[in-house]
Amino acid sequence: MRILVTGGAGFIGSHYVRTLLGGGYPAHAGAAVTVLDKLTYSGNRDNLAPVAGDSALTFVEGDICDTDLVEQLMPGHDAVVHFAAESHVDRSILGAGPFVTTNVIGTQVLLDAARRAGVGRFLHVSTDEVYGSIDEGSWTEEWPLQPNSPYSASKAGSDLLVLAYHRTHGMEVVVTRCSNNYGHYQFPEKVIPLFVTNLIDGQQVPLYGDGGNIRDWLHVSDHCTGIQLALEKGRAGEVYNIGGGRELTNRELTEVLLAATGRDWSAVRHVEDRKGHDRRYSLSHEKISNELGYAPAVSFEDGIAATVAWYKENRSWWEPLKTRAAL
Repeated sequence: MRILVTGGAGFIGSHYVRTLLGGGYPAHAGAAVTVLDKLTYSGNRDNLAPVAGDSALTFVEGDICDTDLVEQLMPGHDAVVHFAAESHVDRSILGAGPFVTTNVIGTQVLLDAARRAGVGRFLHVSTDEVYGSIDEGSWTEEWPLQPNSPYSASKAGSDLLVLAYHRTHGMEVVVTRCSNNYGHYQFPEKVIPLFVTNLIDGQQVPLYGDGGNIRDWLHVSDHCTGIQLALEKGRAGEVYNIGGGRELTNRELTEVLLAATGRDWSAVRHVEDRKGHDRRYSLSHEKISNELGYAPAVSFEDGIAATVAWYKENRSWWEPLKTRAAL
């Protein structure tokens, strides 16, 4: 079996590739993997260093919007796992163009190439942010899409496009929507690695607004387990939510990270709230649990402890990234 993984040098995609090539998904043991990644600011070949010498891995630096490249690359693959996306909300507020181009047009290029090449399975990785904000209860997969940022709107568009290719062309597509991820190799513009690296360097961290925005936290390994289950056993044309089951306000998250790094509230700088900042995210993962046997395995306490320890021990990975991005 050969699997094309787009965005496989990014945070979540590289975790999936490392686990797959490491034998972590027995149903696809021995699979060959092609990683297609543009290596933008958040894509990093170092994320694949642990498996760089594996003969089953082929790395291609390129853009999912490059029709000629994708058409040339796609034949011979049995499945596509599509991680590649522009994903940072703040950047999408400053300029939406790259988000629409990559997330919508790039997905269309991949879908057309996969259809023409007769690829058997197309798994599209999306986000809970397409649902908007919810005051109480949790989103099911039937919830209407009400995105509030250019990023989430572009992801909602790509979700609908993927599902349309199932209904129009009969393609074997599956969409997954995850809650907020954290773990090793996450680019340090995201809240947990940004806060951890700032705090261990004695710097302050920015807390939006009153800190009352609520997110559901999901360890990257649990997310990738859910993706693999959906790839193996998910019903074509269906959406599966993948949640972590641990909701925290941003203030509560900050308290956890302060304690983990030995800092106090003097290290917190309150800043003006983000435009259109969604108040609360909450996913129900009942469907994937009941149908496919998914259950989060990493407790938030264990996951955060391991994540903080990793960033403390891997300064050589993140320090150059922060310097280049001036985070």
